[in-house]
Formats: sequence, C-alpha cells, structure tokens
Amino acid sequence: MRVLVVENYVATPLGLVGQALVEANAEIDIRRAWQGAAIPSDAAGYDGLVILGGEQSAVDDHQHPYLADLARLARSFGEVDKAVLGICLGAQLVARGYGARNILGRPIEFGWHEVRPTTTGRADPLTAALGEGGPLFHWHLDTFTLPPHAVHLAASAATEQQAFRVGRAVYGIQFHFEADRALVERWSGEFASAIAGHAPDWPSRRHAEAARHGPDADRIGLALARAWVDLVGRAAA
Repeated sequence: MRVLVVENYVATPLGLVGQALVEANAEIDIRRAWQGAAIPSDAAGYDGLVILGGEQSAVDDHQHPYLADLARLARSFGEVDKAVLGICLGAQLVARGYGARNILGRPIEFGWHEVRPTTTGRADPLTAALGEGGPLFHWHLDTFTLPPHAVHLAASAATEQQAFRVGRAVYGIQFHFEADRALVERWSGEFASAIAGHAPDWPSRRHAEAARHGPDADRIGLALARAWVDLVGRAAA
C-alpha cells in the first residue's frame, strides 16, 4: 500500500492518520507543498491520497498556484477509484475538485466541538466510527457547499458540511480528527499568537477541555483513521 500525502502548512503532520498508516505497513510519500515540493500530476503508483490542512483558503491560487492542481489531483484519484482523504483545507480542496463552491471568511470554529453523523453517515464505512457523535477538534473559518453527487455524512452546530463522500472512497472531512491531544498541545504552542487573536482564553482553558474531551476525540479520531486506511487497503489488495 502506497499513499501520497500533501502537507500544505508548517506543523501539520498526519497525526492519528499516520499512526493508522504505520499500523498497516503503508509506504508514505510526503510532499511538503508549502516548501515548494512537486506534486504528482496523477494517481499512478499510489493507492491513496491524503491532503492536509493549512491557513490558506482553497481558492488562494494567486499566492499558492498549486492549489488548483491539487484539487484536480484529488478528483483524478477518485476517477480511478482510489481513496482520497482531505482534512480541513484538504476537504475544501476535494470539494473544489468536485465542483462545490468554496465559502470564505465565516465565523471561526475552534476547539473541541461535537460532530454528529447524518443518517447516511451512521451507515458509512468511515463515519460510522463517529457512533452517535462526539467531540472532535476544529480550527477553520472557511467551508463549502456539498459537491454535486456527494453524500452528506456529518455536521456540527456551527458548520453543516463537516464530512462528505463522493463515490466509493473520496472523503472530505472538515474537522481535525487527526489531531490528538499531543498535536493540539503542539499547535497551542507553535501557533499561540494566532490563537490569541480569536481565543485569548485558550491557555487558561485548554488543559481542562483536553481532559474532558480529549480521550473520546483521540479514540474516535483513530477509529476514523483506521477506517480510511482500511478502504485504501481493500482497493490495493
């Protein structure tokens, strides 16, 4: 199993998705697009694609010209029935690739907040891992419309489009299920000044919220990651 991973920003690792890929003995090819690494033009040689988050918008082509190519790449994987996982900005790019409208500059959704599956999401091979819902980590302004022919899988109180699927295994997940407590703690340090702009009380409350929500978020996040990796493995086999 060989998986292409595109990083779009500093300090945005695979997190729990990486753990699941290591468990499956996957070969991981990481391309740090934010550092100028080249992105393949098609899915040849790969069984799956992961597109991670970043601070840029999904249509910020002027400053990041590769974003349009990345949206097209996500669709090209799906067109040959290979699994795709877009997280946060990655989800917005997958949505763009499949014809959705990107919606910019909404009120921020930050911290652990409940995500609930739709009726369809409860039966989906990936989002069934949400159970009846649970607290997952969020950090985003932008969202998107549901792509044509996509299946709506999950929502939060603030954001209707939290997860969708196109075809067999192309997923856009807005919330950061890959971010376990250790990664959130890392982000809280490395991006402290940015967080202070919209959540100045975060240093005083994050430890209590991590203790309250973190165990369930980590458990659900790893279950979601393993479910997606299983979809990659089935196709690779």
